[in-house]
Amino acid sequence: MRADARRNRERLLAAAEEVFAELGTEASTEEVARRAGVGIGTVFRHFPTKEQLLEAVLVARVAELADRAEQLTAAADPGRAFFALLDAVVAQARSRQTLSEALAAAGVDATAAAAPAKARLRAAAEQLLRAAQQAGAVRPDVGGDELMALMVGIARTAEQTAHDPELQARVSRLLVDGLRPAQRGSGSAPASPR
Repeated sequence: MRADARRNRERLLAAAEEVFAELGTEASTEEVARRAGVGIGTVFRHFPTKEQLLEAVLVARVAELADRAEQLTAAADPGRAFFALLDAVVAQARSRQTLSEALAAAGVDATAAAAPAKARLRAAAEQLLRAAQQAGAVRPDVGGDELMALMVGIARTAEQTAHDPELQARVSRLLVDGLRPAQRGSGSAPASPR
Protein backbone atom coordinates (compact mmCIF):
# COMPACT_ATOMS: atom_id res chain seq x y z
CA MET A 1 0.00 0.00 0.00
CA ARG A 2 1.30 3.43 -0.92
CA ALA A 3 2.22 5.79 1.90
CA ASP A 4 -0.57 8.26 1.08
CA ALA A 5 -3.14 5.46 0.90
CA ARG A 6 -1.92 4.12 4.25
CA ARG A 7 -2.23 7.62 5.79
CA ASN A 8 -5.75 7.96 4.39
CA ARG A 9 -6.72 4.57 5.81
CA GLU A 10 -5.36 5.53 9.25
CA ARG A 11 -7.21 8.87 9.17
CA LEU A 12 -10.40 7.09 8.11
CA LEU A 13 -10.14 4.58 10.95
CA ALA A 14 -9.51 7.32 13.53
CA ALA A 15 -12.41 9.41 12.20
CA ALA A 16 -14.70 6.37 12.01
CA GLU A 17 -13.97 5.41 15.60
CA GLU A 18 -14.78 8.95 16.72
CA VAL A 19 -17.95 9.21 14.61
CA PHE A 20 -19.31 5.78 15.54
CA ALA A 21 -18.55 6.40 19.22
CA GLU A 22 -20.50 9.66 19.08
CA LEU A 23 -23.37 8.73 16.79
CA GLY A 24 -23.63 4.94 16.95
CA THR A 25 -25.64 3.41 14.12
CA GLU A 26 -26.74 6.87 12.97
CA ALA A 27 -23.17 7.60 11.85
CA SER A 28 -22.74 8.10 8.13
CA THR A 29 -19.79 7.36 5.90
CA GLU A 30 -20.11 10.94 4.65
CA GLU A 31 -19.41 12.24 8.17
CA VAL A 32 -16.45 9.87 8.47
CA ALA A 33 -15.06 11.20 5.18
CA ARG A 34 -15.59 14.82 6.26
CA ARG A 35 -13.78 14.33 9.58
CA ALA A 36 -10.96 12.41 7.92
CA GLY A 37 -10.56 15.19 5.37
CA VAL A 38 -11.07 12.91 2.37
CA GLY A 39 -13.72 12.40 -0.28
CA ILE A 40 -16.44 9.79 0.02
CA GLY A 41 -14.83 7.86 -2.85
CA THR A 42 -11.72 7.36 -0.69
CA VAL A 43 -13.88 5.85 2.06
CA PHE A 44 -15.44 3.35 -0.35
CA ARG A 45 -12.11 2.47 -1.98
CA HIS A 46 -10.84 1.35 1.42
CA PHE A 47 -14.13 0.11 2.89
CA PRO A 48 -16.85 -0.78 0.36
CA THR A 49 -19.52 -0.96 3.08
CA LYS A 50 -20.23 0.71 6.40
CA GLU A 51 -20.06 -2.75 8.01
CA GLN A 52 -16.54 -3.30 6.66
CA LEU A 53 -15.52 0.07 8.07
CA LEU A 54 -16.93 -0.87 11.50
CA GLU A 55 -15.12 -4.20 11.34
CA ALA A 56 -11.84 -2.47 10.46
CA VAL A 57 -12.24 -0.13 13.44
CA LEU A 58 -12.68 -3.09 15.79
CA VAL A 59 -9.71 -4.95 14.30
CA ALA A 60 -7.56 -1.81 14.63
CA ARG A 61 -8.50 -1.52 18.32
CA VAL A 62 -7.54 -5.13 19.01
CA ALA A 63 -4.27 -4.64 17.08
CA GLU A 64 -3.55 -1.48 19.10
CA LEU A 65 -4.03 -3.42 22.33
CA ALA A 66 -1.81 -6.23 21.01
CA ASP A 67 0.88 -3.66 20.16
CA ARG A 68 0.68 -2.28 23.70
CA ALA A 69 0.92 -5.76 25.22
CA GLU A 70 3.95 -6.57 23.08
CA GLN A 71 5.64 -3.33 24.16
CA LEU A 72 4.96 -4.14 27.81
CA THR A 73 6.75 -7.50 27.55
CA ALA A 74 10.03 -5.56 27.51
CA ALA A 75 9.27 -3.70 30.76
CA ALA A 76 11.66 -4.06 33.69
CA ASP A 77 8.92 -4.68 36.27
CA PRO A 78 6.79 -7.68 35.18
CA GLY A 79 4.06 -7.06 37.76
CA ARG A 80 3.64 -3.44 36.79
CA ALA A 81 3.67 -4.38 33.11
CA PHE A 82 0.97 -7.03 33.60
CA PHE A 83 -1.33 -4.66 35.47
CA ALA A 84 -0.59 -1.89 32.95
CA LEU A 85 -2.06 -4.16 30.28
CA LEU A 86 -5.26 -4.48 32.30
CA ASP A 87 -5.32 -0.68 32.66
CA ALA A 88 -4.96 -0.39 28.89
CA VAL A 89 -7.92 -2.75 28.40
CA VAL A 90 -10.04 -0.58 30.71
CA ALA A 91 -8.91 2.67 29.09
CA GLN A 92 -9.72 1.40 25.62
CA ALA A 93 -13.09 -0.01 26.67
CA ARG A 94 -14.25 3.19 28.41
CA SER A 95 -15.06 4.87 25.15
CA ARG A 96 -16.24 1.76 23.38
CA GLN A 97 -19.83 1.20 24.49
CA THR A 98 -21.43 3.15 21.64
CA LEU A 99 -19.03 1.54 19.17
CA SER A 100 -19.90 -1.93 20.48
CA GLU A 101 -23.59 -1.15 20.19
CA ALA A 102 -23.09 0.05 16.61
CA LEU A 103 -21.25 -3.16 15.73
CA ALA A 104 -24.01 -5.29 17.23
CA ALA A 105 -26.78 -3.28 15.57
CA ALA A 106 -25.06 -3.60 12.20
CA GLY A 107 -24.69 -7.34 12.70
CA VAL A 108 -20.92 -7.11 12.33
CA ASP A 109 -19.06 -10.23 13.44
CA ALA A 110 -15.37 -9.41 13.24
CA THR A 111 -14.24 -12.70 14.79
CA ALA A 112 -12.36 -13.96 11.74
CA ALA A 113 -10.92 -10.57 10.80
CA ALA A 114 -9.70 -9.91 14.34
CA ALA A 115 -8.25 -13.41 14.86
CA PRO A 116 -4.61 -12.55 14.00
CA ALA A 117 -4.59 -9.51 16.31
CA LYS A 118 -6.34 -11.50 19.07
CA ALA A 119 -3.70 -14.22 18.75
CA ARG A 120 -0.94 -11.61 19.12
CA LEU A 121 -2.72 -10.10 22.11
CA ARG A 122 -3.14 -13.48 23.77
CA ALA A 123 0.50 -14.47 23.21
CA ALA A 124 1.81 -11.20 24.68
CA ALA A 125 -0.71 -11.25 27.55
CA GLU A 126 0.28 -14.80 28.47
CA GLN A 127 3.95 -13.83 28.36
CA LEU A 128 3.20 -10.91 30.70
CA LEU A 129 1.20 -13.23 32.96
CA ARG A 130 4.01 -15.79 33.23
CA ALA A 131 6.59 -13.10 33.97
CA ALA A 132 4.35 -11.50 36.61
CA GLN A 133 3.74 -14.90 38.20
CA GLN A 134 7.47 -15.64 38.29
CA ALA A 135 7.99 -12.25 39.95
CA GLY A 136 5.36 -13.12 42.57
CA ALA A 137 3.01 -10.32 41.49
CA VAL A 138 0.18 -12.55 40.24
CA ARG A 139 -1.35 -15.71 41.67
CA PRO A 140 0.22 -18.86 40.23
CA ASP A 141 -3.14 -20.54 39.55
CA VAL A 142 -4.23 -18.07 36.86
CA GLY A 143 -3.88 -19.46 33.35
CA GLY A 144 -4.21 -18.03 29.87
CA ASP A 145 -7.88 -18.96 29.50
CA GLU A 146 -8.76 -17.27 32.79
CA LEU A 147 -6.74 -14.21 31.83
CA MET A 148 -8.49 -13.83 28.49
CA ALA A 149 -11.90 -14.26 30.13
CA LEU A 150 -10.96 -11.67 32.76
CA MET A 151 -9.81 -9.23 30.08
CA VAL A 152 -13.13 -9.60 28.25
CA GLY A 153 -14.98 -9.21 31.53
CA ILE A 154 -13.10 -6.13 32.63
CA ALA A 155 -13.59 -4.57 29.18
CA ARG A 156 -17.35 -5.20 29.30
CA THR A 157 -17.50 -3.86 32.85
CA ALA A 158 -15.59 -0.73 31.80
CA GLU A 159 -18.04 -0.19 28.94
CA GLN A 160 -21.05 -0.60 31.23
CA THR A 161 -19.67 1.59 34.04
CA ALA A 162 -18.23 4.36 31.86
CA HIS A 163 -20.90 6.70 33.32
CA ASP A 164 -19.55 6.11 36.86
CA PRO A 165 -15.73 6.36 37.05
CA GLU A 166 -15.71 5.67 40.81
CA LEU A 167 -17.60 2.39 40.37
CA GLN A 168 -15.31 1.50 37.49
CA ALA A 169 -12.23 2.13 39.65
CA ARG A 170 -13.62 0.01 42.50
CA VAL A 171 -14.39 -2.89 40.17
CA SER A 172 -10.90 -2.67 38.65
CA ARG A 173 -9.33 -2.69 42.13
CA LEU A 174 -11.35 -5.79 43.05
CA LEU A 175 -10.10 -7.57 39.95
CA VAL A 176 -6.49 -6.57 40.57
CA ASP A 177 -6.73 -7.62 44.22
CA GLY A 178 -8.14 -10.97 43.15
CA LEU A 179 -5.20 -11.58 40.84
CA ARG A 180 -2.56 -10.86 43.44
CA PRO A 181 -1.18 -13.74 45.52
CA ALA A 182 -2.80 -14.23 48.92
CA GLN A 183 -0.84 -12.70 51.76
CA ARG A 184 0.24 -15.26 54.32
CA GLY A 185 -1.39 -14.77 57.69
CA SER A 186 -3.79 -12.17 56.30
CA GLY A 187 -6.79 -13.64 58.04
CA SER A 188 -9.42 -16.16 57.20
CA ALA A 189 -9.70 -18.03 53.95
CA PRO A 190 -12.34 -16.85 51.51
CA ALA A 191 -15.74 -18.45 51.91
CA SER A 192 -16.42 -21.27 49.49
CA PRO A 193 -19.25 -20.79 46.98
CA ARG A 194 -22.49 -22.61 47.74
